Amino acid sequence: MSFLKNLFNLHQGEEKKEKVIEDILSNISFRGANLWILACAILIASIGLNVNSTAVIIGAMLISPLMGPIVGAGFALATYDFELLKKTGRSLLIATVVSLIVSFIYFYISPFKDVQSELLARTSPTIYDVFIAFVGGLVGAISLTREDKGNPIPGVAIATALMPPLCTAGFGLATGNISYFLGAFYLYSINCFFIGIATFLIIKYLKYTPKNTGNEALNKRLRIVISTLVILIVTPSLYLAYSLLKEKEFHENVAH
Repeated sequence: MSFLKNLFNLHQGEEKKEKVIEDILSNISFRGANLWILACAILIASIGLNVNSTAVIIGAMLISPLMGPIVGAGFALATYDFELLKKTGRSLLIATVVSLIVSFIYFYISPFKDVQSELLARTSPTIYDVFIAFVGGLVGAISLTREDKGNPIPGVAIATALMPPLCTAGFGLATGNISYFLGAFYLYSINCFFIGIATFLIIKYLKYTPKNTGNEALNKRLRIVISTLVILIVTPSLYLAYSLLKEKEFHENVAH
């Protein structure tokens, strides 16, 4: 048992907590260069979705700074730093609004309004997207707290895919397709929430010093809020996964 405990011990190779906190705080704000990079990444992703180019979409995901405030929110929750949570919430709201505006403008003026497969793939999230976001968030949070960051971060950016759903939501607004907007924004919400929850769990496990200690009532409220949000966010994805399965079975029966 002790062998397994040592084998999976996350404290081995852990970065100094002060350095991790510094890195998290430095990537939260969206102003100046960060905002310009975000707008350019959204534009690149929108073009990639419009012309159905997977390579262009992946490039946009790699340069996007959207992960910063989401990881920051998970860290703030884990350490009960509610001032930081407000700051990350504002940053994420700014980033989301700017992204929707840029993608809306692009798709509104673009002469190509066809629904490509890359766009369509972001309109019906299922429980599998929840798993991808959560596991990707775990990998990202673990990498962030390592001395040797390694190669996982680019993979996390691609796997959790924050940019394409936002661009697809912008496409839905620009073309007046509300179902596309809602489906894509739901996928974006899934990714944001479960990356944040994964970060929350890793920071808790590594025992970062909380801002408010010994408040059991606060702990209980936080657990209730998180559990409620998990249920509310996961439930539609389960229904969509079930619908997808039934549709697949129907097509297989027709084919036979």
